[in-house]
Amino acid sequence: METLSKRLKELRLENKLTQTKFGKLINVSQDTISLWEKGKSYPTIEYLYAICKEFSVSADYLLDLDKNN
Repeated sequence: METLSKRLKELRLENKLTQTKFGKLINVSQDTISLWEKGKSYPTIEYLYAICKEFSVSADYLLDLDKNN
């Protein structure tokens, strides 16, 4: 799940968002975004969906399942 934390932060920074602004986009607190980015907690399915929709990325990408094995 380290990749998820890393990719969430990368997406946020690529889109020039603070943790607070990112949180407002998907209706969570800045503290929640911080915990996700540190890998101390993880988004629920509903929030994963909202993140994918907001940034036009797949859940496979966020969860690092898009590898060619």
